[in-house]
Order: sequence, then C-alpha cells, then structure tokens
Amino acid sequence: MARITASVYTSHVPAIGVALDLGKTHEPYWQPLFKGYEFSKQWMKENKPDVIFLVYNDHATAFSLELIPTFAIGCAAEFQPADEGYGARPVPKVIGHPELASHIAQSVIQDDFDLTIVNRMDVDHGLTVPLSLMCGQQDKDKGGWPCPVIPFAVNVVQYPVPSGRRCFQLGQAIRRAVESYDDPLNVQIWGTGGMSHQLQGPRAGLINREWDNRFLDRLIAEPAALAQVPHLEYVEEAGSEGIELVMWLIARGAMADVAGGKAPTVAHRFYHVPASNTAVGHLILENT
Repeated sequence: MARITASVYTSHVPAIGVALDLGKTHEPYWQPLFKGYEFSKQWMKENKPDVIFLVYNDHATAFSLELIPTFAIGCAAEFQPADEGYGARPVPKVIGHPELASHIAQSVIQDDFDLTIVNRMDVDHGLTVPLSLMCGQQDKDKGGWPCPVIPFAVNVVQYPVPSGRRCFQLGQAIRRAVESYDDPLNVQIWGTGGMSHQLQGPRAGLINREWDNRFLDRLIAEPAALAQVPHLEYVEEAGSEGIELVMWLIARGAMADVAGGKAPTVAHRFYHVPASNTAVGHLILENT
C-alpha cells in the first residue's frame, strides 16, 4: 500500500518567488532566508517522494468570490502556473497524479468530508513557491519538478473558513485514503502558508515571534490540542492572514503518531523574520 513518509511545512510568501525568479537570493536581505532552506533542498534530493500532496490556498486566481470551495482537490493530469496579475512565474507546469487524487477524493468523500473535485485549474504562488524552496529553482523549458503533485486548495481567504479541528480531522482521513491505495507509493504531505502576518488595516505588518514559535512547538509535540485553538486566537495573535496556519494541521493530522504510531522525527526546523513584512516558518517531520 502507499504510505505517507514525511510532512513538510513552509510559508509561501509571494515575494520569495519574485526573489528567486529575479536572481536576488544572494542579496543581504534575502540571503538568511534562503540559507534556511539549504538543508531542505538536500533533504529533498535524498528523500524524493513519488507524489507530493500539497495543501495551499488559492489567492483569487483559480477561484474568486463568485465560487469559494472550502476544500478542493486537483485531479487533473497537469496544472499551469497562474498569472497573478504580473505574469506567470517562470517555473515548470505541475504534473498531477490523477489516479491517486481520484482515489483520495473517493475515500475522503466516503469518509464524510465534502471535497470539490477540480479537473482544470491554474496554481499560484501558494503552491509554486514551496516547490521552489524545497526543490530549487527549475527551468520551465529544460525539465520539471521532481515528482507529481496533487494540489489541495483550502479556503482561508473568505469567511467562514474551516476550523483547525476540521483540518486536523481531514488530515487523518487523507492518511487513511493514502494507505488504502494499492500501489506502494512514497507520499509526502505538505502544509503551506503563514506564519504571523497581516496585510491590511491598522495592524498591517504584524509579526508575533513568540506565538509563531509556540505554534511550531505545539505542532510537533501536541497537535491534537493545537487543533482546538479557535479562529479568534489566530487573528488576534498571528494577524488576519495567520489563519493560513490551519492548513498545516491538515498535514500534521496525516502523520502516523496521530493514529497511534511513533512520534515523528524532526529533521529540520527554521524560523526567520522578515520576508516582505512576514514571518517565515519551516519544518520537516519524518514518520519513523
């Protein structure tokens, strides 16, 4: 059967993609951030999965206020980088895994989670920036990403958004779905977005280092309790866009210890401020 071997957590700040695309990674402002992902790129080469299940949020590119799915799974064979108003990022198209994606959709829907099945959509920086950080910058004309990717979009933009508890439960359902797939695939699940940041209003530019690092501590050691944190705390402590962190709970809920297995191994942990007025968090957990 297929199994989830690791979970990866990372912010997906759009300016990181711009810095990569314009060759700014060695500039003094950006150098400390990208240094924090050097281990991750090597780890990715040594632990290349067969499929990545990537949880992210769309930023009004594939969806809009006219259509807002709470959970949407990409079942297409490929996904083009989105034009977010300044042209698409110069990165390869994302190759999907329709067979596994369809199996997960079937299993998770039968497990009483309502998913929107998407057979055509473009993917924005929420998905491509994490791939660039973990896999290195890829030339769109000379190759592709190291493996297929299943995009899983979560609405954390327009209220009502799903609770941390619901996201954590969904991760458990995704793990069950993966483990019921016949082919012995090595699957990684990634949770993206966050950490503390607010993009508008009187608190624009908010960063809460203490709360962010406590979130990372609890994500590692007490994820079930962390899943009970209400929306209001995310907004008060981590800013209006800090609610993106509930997506990390989907990835954490899919780890083996949540179902009675051994605690995961922390392969890497990184936190950095600032990156375009945003806190960047990153974590790699391995199932043992």
